[in-house]
Amino acid sequence: SPSMSTSKNITSSNQTLPVMEHFYTMQGEGHYAGCAAYFIRLGGCDVGCFWCDVKESWDANEHKFEYVESLVQKAKETNCGFCVITGGEPCMYDLNDLTTALRNSGIEVAIETSGCYTLQGKIDWYCFSPKKFKGPVEEAYSHAKELKIVISHPSDFKWAETHAEKVSTDCRLYLQPEWSKQERFLPEIIDYVKEHPKWKISLQTHKFMDIP
Repeated sequence: SPSMSTSKNITSSNQTLPVMEHFYTMQGEGHYAGCAAYFIRLGGCDVGCFWCDVKESWDANEHKFEYVESLVQKAKETNCGFCVITGGEPCMYDLNDLTTALRNSGIEVAIETSGCYTLQGKIDWYCFSPKKFKGPVEEAYSHAKELKIVISHPSDFKWAETHAEKVSTDCRLYLQPEWSKQERFLPEIIDYVKEHPKWKISLQTHKFMDIP
């Protein structure tokens, strides 16, 4: 069976990646919320967020390895021109073949990552969502075009500011309530953003729309 590969020399015709799911939907969060997007969710994550809503993605071995070529073809068939690579933690893998093939097909590529691993691949939009459970690599701050902090505890506001200080001045800043605690924290986030208007609010709008 195909095995996980980290070689940068493997061509798109035979590289495989563990894929939990891939589907055409709407981006529900952050800067691109409301935009049609093809999602590729890779399996494998060692960050361990207790509130993660896709814990089934954590074990890469539970998911089918799929060819990069096939994933790109399915993304092209949607004609939406925008693909989000997520997880799991997608930066655990060498994404050069996948991102190059997508971009060569005229598809804009975004990635959603905790920043715990060095990015291997060329992407157009880097959504950096650091987690307390495993610290990011330093390069994540310079890559970040969007900083998205999940708020699940009162201390997360101060923690968010420590990351905002390290990203570039043109990085978009978002605070997003953890879904199960939204009723509690959304009012606090609203007040915080009114006091600190450099931040914007991100909501998981796909859950309100009842779509993947």
